[in-house]
Amino acid sequence: MAFTITSTGISDLLILEPQVHVDDRGHLLEVFNGKRFAEHGLPRSFMQANHSRSRRGVVRGLHFQWDPPMGKMMRVTTGSAFLAAVDIRQGSPTLGRWFGMEVSAESKHQLWAPAGFARGFCVLSEWAEVQYLGTGTYNPACESGIRWDDPAVGVEWPLPDGVEPVLSAKDRVAGTLAEWLARPEADRFEYEG
Repeated sequence: MAFTITSTGISDLLILEPQVHVDDRGHLLEVFNGKRFAEHGLPRSFMQANHSRSRRGVVRGLHFQWDPPMGKMMRVTTGSAFLAAVDIRQGSPTLGRWFGMEVSAESKHQLWAPAGFARGFCVLSEWAEVQYLGTGTYNPACESGIRWDDPAVGVEWPLPDGVEPVLSAKDRVAGTLAEWLARPEADRFEYEG
């Protein structure tokens, strides 16, 4: 089994498209292969797996964690969602730049966003289930977020017509990218280009 890796135009932020084997029984695909991942500079191991279910219009993010630094491999297993990542690495030529793509259970694509990216998603279908593998374990004392609608970042969330975003209390009060970059913890993410 194999997968195709595509650049997003932002260093280290990658799209993985698995080879899907289909027959009259259904399908089979490889979601993770430590050896192949290592060959492409991706993590060989993950420390935590999360699975969320959300309804249409839910926006989660943009989240990140600095201790331990956590990269995430994201995929959609039911429905469809718009996955987004923002470069928050000090010194990066793409600092503040975002990338987003619609991912569905049918497309089976994955988005890899290493530590140094704020990540989130918006549900496009009636319901969506998003699963992600993290390279670190969750530490609420060292997590933060950037406003989903920070105008300096400008993520173009494709909310369905007439659907207002459904946000958590935490996401409603998240700071801006500029506020995050002014914090001493922001130095934990430096571009190593």
